[in-house]
Amino acid sequence: MSEDDRVRWNEKYQLGEHTSSEPSSLLTALLPLLPNSGRALDVAGGTGRNAIWLAGLGLDVCLADVSDVALHAAEARAREAGVSIDTQRIDFETEPFPLGPWDLIVIVHFLLRPLFETFPTALAPGGTLVCIHPTTTNLQRHAKPPQRFLLEDGELPGLVNGLEIVHYEESWLAEGRHEAVLVATKK
Repeated sequence: MSEDDRVRWNEKYQLGEHTSSEPSSLLTALLPLLPNSGRALDVAGGTGRNAIWLAGLGLDVCLADVSDVALHAAEARAREAGVSIDTQRIDFETEPFPLGPWDLIVIVHFLLRPLFETFPTALAPGGTLVCIHPTTTNLQRHAKPPQRFLLEDGELPGLVNGLEIVHYEESWLAEGRHEAVLVATKK
């Protein structure tokens, strides 16, 4: 991403876009597969809807995002919720991945395929990766996000080389989107 992208995302958050405070229902449904302690990283987590929920479960959470506005909002929301999260402003396209090891990495509705090469080394032994993202089939009902921001149908399992897939589904799921949901662990 460029500085222009950071500015664009800051403007979106200032206008109140992408500011849901409820965690992803697809993520919360995966609770039995998530660790109940350790370090968690919410990749491109915006205003913290998932990070705050994870912190409430007792995880030590770092939310990393490109937008200063989103990170400030996440910090305020965390204080209101009575939980603690760390935040890190990072451009995942140009800056190093946050230092692990991580017991949990969550990536919801953010697609940067080169990151998948980083996950196996960033995860602690026994660590868990959760990825939730729409696929190209989603375009049958929704114009956004555009195809360049979507997974190909069936693509996600092939992106997690070096990890063991423990859960995978791809269908019309929450909020009427066609999404791929994957949980994988590092041996």
